[in-house]
Amino acid sequence: MTNTPDPVDQQNSVDQTASVDQRDPTLLRSHRWFGPDDMRSFGHRSRLKAMGFDDIDYQNRPVVAILNTWSELNTCHSHFRNRADEVRRGILQAGGFPVEVPVMSLGEMLMKPTTMLYRNLLAMEVEEVLRCHPIDAAVLMGGCDKTVPAMLMGAISADIPSVFFPAGAMLSARWKDVTLGSGSDVWKYWDERVAGNLCDSDWKGIENCIGRSAGTCMTMGTASTMACVAEALGFTLPGAADIPAVVAEHSRLATRTGRRAVEIAWENRKPSDFLTAQSIDNGLMTSLAIGGSTNAIVHLIAIAGRLGIQLTLDRFDELSRTTPVTGDIRPSGRFLMEDFYNAGGLRALLNELRDLLNMDCQTINGITLGQQCDGAEVINREVIRPRDNPVAPAGGTCLLRGNLAPNGCVIKSIAADPKLLRHRGPAVVFNDYPEMKSKINDPDLDVSADSVLILRSAGPLGAPGFPEWGMLPIPKKLLQAGVRDMVRLSDARMSGTSYGTCVLHIAPESAAGGPLALVQTGDEIEINVPERTIHWHVSDEEIERRAAAAPPLKELPPRGYAHLYAKHVGQADIGCDFDFLVGRTPGAEPGIH
Repeated sequence: MTNTPDPVDQQNSVDQTASVDQRDPTLLRSHRWFGPDDMRSFGHRSRLKAMGFDDIDYQNRPVVAILNTWSELNTCHSHFRNRADEVRRGILQAGGFPVEVPVMSLGEMLMKPTTMLYRNLLAMEVEEVLRCHPIDAAVLMGGCDKTVPAMLMGAISADIPSVFFPAGAMLSARWKDVTLGSGSDVWKYWDERVAGNLCDSDWKGIENCIGRSAGTCMTMGTASTMACVAEALGFTLPGAADIPAVVAEHSRLATRTGRRAVEIAWENRKPSDFLTAQSIDNGLMTSLAIGGSTNAIVHLIAIAGRLGIQLTLDRFDELSRTTPVTGDIRPSGRFLMEDFYNAGGLRALLNELRDLLNMDCQTINGITLGQQCDGAEVINREVIRPRDNPVAPAGGTCLLRGNLAPNGCVIKSIAADPKLLRHRGPAVVFNDYPEMKSKINDPDLDVSADSVLILRSAGPLGAPGFPEWGMLPIPKKLLQAGVRDMVRLSDARMSGTSYGTCVLHIAPESAAGGPLALVQTGDEIEINVPERTIHWHVSDEEIERRAAAAPPLKELPPRGYAHLYAKHVGQADIGCDFDFLVGRTPGAEPGIH
């Protein structure tokens, strides 16, 4: 058996060898603020001293910002106060000057209508906070769904040395003798309660125990998917993506991340130094292999856009056809993130897909992705399945196109009822979410198990913000009859913890004049996932007649961020970023006057 280095040991060696590098403090970005012998720098230094800092705290040391998204309204990040102190400890160990900077916290559960409305706002804040302050490197502390892509997008655009620190998933939950997965089991047991099969006491019992600890959802929802994607991109320390939030190793990860942040400041190792189109492919294939959230598609397109790389849905579908799903993790599989961690984690899974991945891609750690995965061992073959016995041989998530979605839509086929992957049925249309909510359980609703539920006005413009409404509830009378899945279509997203035959991200959306706006109840809709098609069985002449009679598109919101968002946001197929932020055009360094 070959002895292979542990990635932590590799990281320690990077820390040690970097100490012999030529380090010139005058080349640090912060030197422009603190180094010159002039009145402005006098003011900068004196204000540091007003906070109790002395010359030894910052002189000739990299300034490392801890961008902390802690908030008492963000469950996923409730441990970040402690983790920020542990990151600080690592920065001090490596001879840096730590400064904690709060940035907007996007807590998926409590922000309405959706945190996706504010992803680009946090990305802008991260970019501008990094650029306008005397920061040589940053630790990006995030985890809840949209904080991960937002912070990566902002750091890429600022192009200042940055390392991502994921929040980690909460511990596995138990109710009676059942293992619970956040999100996924909420939908499952709610359906049983609506059907009359679960009493109030049991529902309350599930509520009291399904959130076991601090951390993100313990299923492979968007949060854990994006943490895995961040590691595959090379943005984290090795093994960071799957360490649970409240175990001791997560604290040690925080300290190691702080140490590494000091080293990348001296090395001036920026996102542009290691992120490439091949890195983006690694992120995509990782998301597919773990049965990850459909939201990762939108976020990766946006991340690629910040690099000046045009990532298309066609590229995603191309990789989907060849990437096996080997992570048996809910909602696509059986296990939870803690099980994944104990089974060997992401490094072990990627190590088994070396022939598919671009293992020569560089990372923030100064080593390749292949070196990060060297020696990683699968401990449990039930959780991380072998290539010859995958959860699915390919196509865990699929792109569909047709006259209802000219620019594409997606379906997480691995989480759908296989019998529904080829289906034709009559549409039951809801114009918006409030209408759907008010009518879905009406006993007089003309609906059957063969119907295709359709929700519109749920995209980036329509909602606004592109909320997670795509897992439309099954009507009560069908639940009571035993139906647990049916075809559902929308221009919305759905939670990465969701499941079912849900066609999502229909583009263009209805509020942008897409064909979805013209569908009427009773129209026949057909999906054929193996053939990657979606078809609206209405003649071209009828479509033209309806389009001519359609009401005008709704006006922009009159003020504030909502106005900016609606005016500049892109559609789902191009990542929902703002048009003025796409492309590698970092802003100029601020003048110091």
